[in-house]
Amino acid sequence: MQFEVIIIGGSYAGLSAALALGRARRRVLVLDAGRPRNRFTPHAYNLLLHDGDAPADLAARARQQVAAYPTVQLLTAEATHAARLPGGELEIITSHGTYQTRRLLLATGMRDELPPVPGFAECWGKSVIHCPFCHGYEVADQPTGIWNNGDEVQHHVKMLLNWSRTLTVFTNGPATFGPDVHELLKINAIELVETPVTELLHTSGQLTGLHLADGSTRPLPVLYARLPAHQASPLPQQLGCEMTEQQLIRIDESYRTTVPGVYAAGDCCSALPQLALAIAAGNLAGATLSKEVIMSTY
Repeated sequence: MQFEVIIIGGSYAGLSAALALGRARRRVLVLDAGRPRNRFTPHAYNLLLHDGDAPADLAARARQQVAAYPTVQLLTAEATHAARLPGGELEIITSHGTYQTRRLLLATGMRDELPPVPGFAECWGKSVIHCPFCHGYEVADQPTGIWNNGDEVQHHVKMLLNWSRTLTVFTNGPATFGPDVHELLKINAIELVETPVTELLHTSGQLTGLHLADGSTRPLPVLYARLPAHQASPLPQQLGCEMTEQQLIRIDESYRTTVPGVYAAGDCCSALPQLALAIAAGNLAGATLSKEVIMSTY
């Protein structure tokens, strides 16, 4: 089968785009490596109609619905290389074979860079969380830690005061923010801990405390962490997609990247990593691609 569109990434943005394209009866291949960004969390919140559902259940249901459209093919395979051929086709090399298309949608997501602290990975997405809109309601009014440093701490603290008035900032080393942030912490009686963290203590991913380099332990049930994130796939760089200052794929209002024939949707090009936004972006990108394919056909 000749695919009119290939989608790389079969999570929420990619499947949403595939649904729109399938309903437009376009021939689509979805390539997915099976490593969604939210695979670590047991519940997905702030998603209307599915608030609190398990991400794995949502993804399975989405794949089932998309697979019902005969022009859409889902393939579990990792895309490792992408390039433009002399004839203008985009070639995608995967662990299962090589595919070509004129239009490519990157829904490849981002990869969070977890610090090499024992216990951090086990708690990530469960009791070490990133977004108060996604998880804050469930842990509100509990003693809460903030894993962050730099002037960005000011914004982080102001946001989280809405969910808890008992905050502690852990900078995991000397604080690098200015006097305004120190004043904010003082006014709100927020403790600053600069001693490096050597281990996150937990029970099956539920945080119980932070062990520090000075031998002390700080009991704590929840920790917000602002972590660096990187493109999860090398394909945007291989294709020459222009990036923003935040290292997100630059797109226009129609989800086109700076590379002709290449589009992007979801976390890989959005500074707001939320399921509802990824689904919406994928749907709009799929509609844009459907229109372009149809207009070029007739």
